[in-house]
Amino acid sequence: MKNISYLLLLSLLIASCGGSGEKSVDDLIAEGNLEILRSKKNQISETYNTLGVEIKQLDSAIAVQTGESNLPLISTITAKAEKFNHFLELQGDVATKQNVLIYPEMQGTLQRVLVKAGQSVSKGQLLATIDDGGMGSQLAQLETQTALAKTTFERQKRLWNQKIGSEIQYLQAKTNFVAAESSVKQIRSQLGRSNIRAPFSGIIDDVIKDQGTVVAPGPGSEVFRIVNLSDMYIEVDVPESYLSDINKGNLAKVYFPVLGDTIISKIRQTGNFINPGNRAFTVEVAVPNINDAIKPNLTAKVSLNDYSSDAAILVPQGIISENADGQQYLYVANDKKDNKAIAKRRIITTGRTQGNMVEVLSGITEGDLLIKEGARSVKDGQNVQVLSSI
Repeated sequence: MKNISYLLLLSLLIASCGGSGEKSVDDLIAEGNLEILRSKKNQISETYNTLGVEIKQLDSAIAVQTGESNLPLISTITAKAEKFNHFLELQGDVATKQNVLIYPEMQGTLQRVLVKAGQSVSKGQLLATIDDGGMGSQLAQLETQTALAKTTFERQKRLWNQKIGSEIQYLQAKTNFVAAESSVKQIRSQLGRSNIRAPFSGIIDDVIKDQGTVVAPGPGSEVFRIVNLSDMYIEVDVPESYLSDINKGNLAKVYFPVLGDTIISKIRQTGNFINPGNRAFTVEVAVPNINDAIKPNLTAKVSLNDYSSDAAILVPQGIISENADGQQYLYVANDKKDNKAIAKRRIITTGRTQGNMVEVLSGITEGDLLIKEGARSVKDGQNVQVLSSI
């Protein structure tokens, strides 16, 4: 309608400028008389304003005759059922249960350091040795004595079986052999403490003591820090109200702001204790660390799947209003025909919210045309004009 009005106005202006034998605008411009140009401009402006007012009057009269006067302009979206996963947003830090300091088990000089920081090691691998203070030589001597005691015992045993010799000689040889074996085992055990070995497979994160340093058992004598980056996890506190919704095996998304990376995981353990201090229980999420980029204590945002629906109707939060009774409602476009429809208010029941989308549990059905743009300006039962539909 507005385009037709502008075309009519333009035609009238052209006609008014070229009638009654008057000179055309082009002729006046060619003559270049400033006063005549200004006078002609004022004349055309007055004609333009007069025609504009008359066209608006005609538009109003036409709208009244057709019943389209002041129809609110709206756009609609179609309600669709779709898969919906709701997530509980929490924050936590990456941890590993295998992140330990390795201490020496005996006092002495750190004789050899066999690994470097950043090196991967296997469980039981030799990392360093401590000066044994001569226990190695003592062990060799005891082993020789034990071998002799064993030979003596075996001979006495054969003689005793043949009823040759006395029982006391047999028992004495046996006692000497057993005592020698016990001494060897004891020395070997003590000597084993001079070797520092990896308690599990992982990465040497730090070599704390240098070769030649005197070390001893106890705090302050840490030699290595070893970390297993393949068994990482995040522990978060979940409010007790979600106790029935958060279960082992639920989907979990973990986002690392520093890395700008997201991984998909699952809940591998849920706590069985409610902390009385914060009324929450702990949840443990496994963190796969394929390229070793994830480190202990790295901050992460954790999203836990606490609700899922295979056929949920989601609507933008901005089209939902609330009445004086606390009821939530939105508008649908009914009886749509030729881009005209009737706005109808629907009282709805809402469920979970994710971002700017809200799940509607009741009040609308799949296929309803929901009023989006213009939802705040329409009234129940009002005729509306639909500009676009999605």
